[in-house]
Amino acid sequence: MHSIGDRVLEHIRQVCPTTRQRDIAADIGMPPDAFSRALNGKRAFSSIELARLADLLDADIHWLITGQPDPHRLVVAARHDFNHLTGRRSVPERDADGLVLRDIALAYRQAYSEPQHGPALPESVDGAGADGVRVALGEDFVRPFADRLESRFGVDVVRIADLSTAYSFTIGGRHVIALSATGNWFWENWSMAHELGHLVWGHHDQGSSAAERDQREAAANAFAAELLLPRESLAVIDWDRYEAAGLADLVWRWGVSTDALARRLHALNGYVPDVVREWAGQPTQRLLRRHRAPNSGKDEITLRMDAAAQRRFPLTLQEAHLKGIEAGTLGKGTLAWMLGIDPDALDVDIPAVPEVTIDDLARALDL
Repeated sequence: MHSIGDRVLEHIRQVCPTTRQRDIAADIGMPPDAFSRALNGKRAFSSIELARLADLLDADIHWLITGQPDPHRLVVAARHDFNHLTGRRSVPERDADGLVLRDIALAYRQAYSEPQHGPALPESVDGAGADGVRVALGEDFVRPFADRLESRFGVDVVRIADLSTAYSFTIGGRHVIALSATGNWFWENWSMAHELGHLVWGHHDQGSSAAERDQREAAANAFAAELLLPRESLAVIDWDRYEAAGLADLVWRWGVSTDALARRLHALNGYVPDVVREWAGQPTQRLLRRHRAPNSGKDEITLRMDAAAQRRFPLTLQEAHLKGIEAGTLGKGTLAWMLGIDPDALDVDIPAVPEVTIDDLARALDL
């Protein structure tokens, strides 16, 4: 696509293929014939017309004009709520979450003025294949999941209480997963796996239709299921021999909820073993606290809950802000926000500002 008109037409076909061109023209304040000529390259779009089009179509105006994606545009994928009765997916708090996501994006833009390129993400083998990803994450990755994502894939993990669900996006070449700090560690594990699926599959291009978004959600969920609950691992288990204590050990090791395990087994086998069905409708914490004996004298369940409730920003991002503050190119407000503290309480090395007299200012202004 070599012209702006070509790109506008392509985006219309993607996001609203049944909408008439005359209706789009009316929405952006253009006569239908002028809109048609602009699409065919016989007339240029004005800047205000392009801005209105980008807003109406939720398009990247930088891409409409240049044909290249804006490296600073924030395009996100989210873990949707799924209603098993209606079959519908939704993100009820998307607008409020958008404000928090913009704050997170600002922290990255301030820290990295130039695009950053981390390690390439591993490719998935097929529609739900996550074997290569699991191998790259290493043994027992579920407990240090966020740390493994950062160290092995260069995927940053942010955890903050102000979000309602999990999101992923790429900004300035950096992959980011943002999570709600809930204390629910098995929800967090599935969310990280789900959003990693979106990143691996490149689900962050703009202009996708509602049907495509639903397909991508299903693909990301299948990726998470195969990553956390591999088909082969489940197939070799003799579920008839398992009682509550054995189930509790499995759930703890895999880092998933009893409900997620039940749904996965039903999807694979068409039935749910008795011991899993018994506990699937109950809180996972109840199973663990009643039937799992800790390996140490510590309350390991509460420790996991506490870790999943802690505000978290990558150390590399914090260090980049510290360097900017020390160099005098950044204020300390954003770093204080990341840490969840008052800026006045943040003790960092701030360069001294030289005093400027009125005479110095007058000379500088040639007065």
